[in-house]
Amino acid sequence: MAERKLFAGHAVRRLRRQAGLTQAAMAEALAISPSYLNLVERNQRPLSATLLVRLAESYDFDPRALSAGEPGGGEAAIRRRLADPLFADLEVDRNEIAEWLAGAPGGAEAFARVYDRLVAGGGSGADNGSDPVAEVRREIERWRGYFADLDGAAEALADELRLGAGDLYGAIAERLRVKHQLTIRILPVDVMPDLLRRLDLHARQLQLSETLDSASRTFAAAYQLAQIEARGEIDGLATGAGFADRSAEKLFRRHLASYFAAAVMMPYARFLRACESTGYDLELLQRRFGAGFEQVAHRLTTLQRVGARGLPFFLVRVDRAGQSSKLFSGASGSPLAEAEGRCPLWRLHHAFDRPGSLAIQLVELEDGGRWLTVARTVTPQRRRYGGVPAEFTVGLGVAADLGGTLAIARGVDLRGDATPIGLGCRACLRVDCPQRSAPPAGRTLSIDERERGVSGFSFVGD
Repeated sequence: MAERKLFAGHAVRRLRRQAGLTQAAMAEALAISPSYLNLVERNQRPLSATLLVRLAESYDFDPRALSAGEPGGGEAAIRRRLADPLFADLEVDRNEIAEWLAGAPGGAEAFARVYDRLVAGGGSGADNGSDPVAEVRREIERWRGYFADLDGAAEALADELRLGAGDLYGAIAERLRVKHQLTIRILPVDVMPDLLRRLDLHARQLQLSETLDSASRTFAAAYQLAQIEARGEIDGLATGAGFADRSAEKLFRRHLASYFAAAVMMPYARFLRACESTGYDLELLQRRFGAGFEQVAHRLTTLQRVGARGLPFFLVRVDRAGQSSKLFSGASGSPLAEAEGRCPLWRLHHAFDRPGSLAIQLVELEDGGRWLTVARTVTPQRRRYGGVPAEFTVGLGVAADLGGTLAIARGVDLRGDATPIGLGCRACLRVDCPQRSAPPAGRTLSIDERERGVSGFSFVGD
């Protein structure tokens, strides 16, 4: 705060409107004049440290949400949208974007929403069809990855199950049998060659493949319990989302059931205490809660309970081709979890070379944001020997200035040199990058036959 001015009028205005207050009422509560609050909301005055503390104390305002609440996701996110070839002839520079966000935040947010709905959802300006996955992702991010009612119900159930037995899987199996007349049956891969889980209502069985490991069996059993006992909460969230596409609603319901299952395996309060006492030690958390690496990593992105927030992590999951199958920014607001492009200098990709090992890296984006990241490969359950082996890398990250207490930060100088990365070549404006594979979208190539730089693509910058 002392090093740079913080303009966050959009966030303050949104907070005031959510609280149903006039400027005069909020100004009185914050012990400032209405005229000063008006200037703050219009980004004509920076948000002082004193005012930020008063907002946090009076309205349970999380200061870390400032970047995530910027119109359109902030300057970097607006730049990524403007990198679309549709806007190539405009060559909008950073100063123009900054002025736009400061002077007309509502207009910038409107542009972002229209672009995401009509263009990004279809993948390009030429195809405006709906994308169920993108719709669900936007709904999850709208909740910042945390569903309070669902999480609370899962925690209460987990406490009840723990009172009955120390073995969570056994306790869930017994509850399904006694309360819902469902038994769990483990079937050979020859019987279920293409399935990992199946509900047979005729036989009153939850059938699980023998290829599932213990963590996955517990998750599958808890998932079934979610579909039965958390139906009300899931129905409410799914209906409230208002999806026009039935496929999107089904995907969202599946996400919510999975969320509940993970929350049963890793109950909020106990899991957060374990995170804070171990320095968010991923491997130790796996063993303590009987969960897989990806399950623990995803749970870390959801710790946003009011009054008991964890660190704001983001998560991405990619394959060897760089395609994303999971993107969760949670409360981090990280561009790394929002961009479809990936930088090869990010060790997210290097994890494939060392399966099962943690690849830890400090990276710095073009906007100066520094992130402490860790990546590891995960292998989904395979059908049988000789089958096609699937492999993904799960990347997890947190703002570097929040990572000092993390186990993965031991031996890492968080204020030292960081690897400069971008958000994929088409969205990256770093010059002279030897790894560049394509020029940035919306920039004019600069070709000089008498010179050759370290990059094969020189371009006119901002």
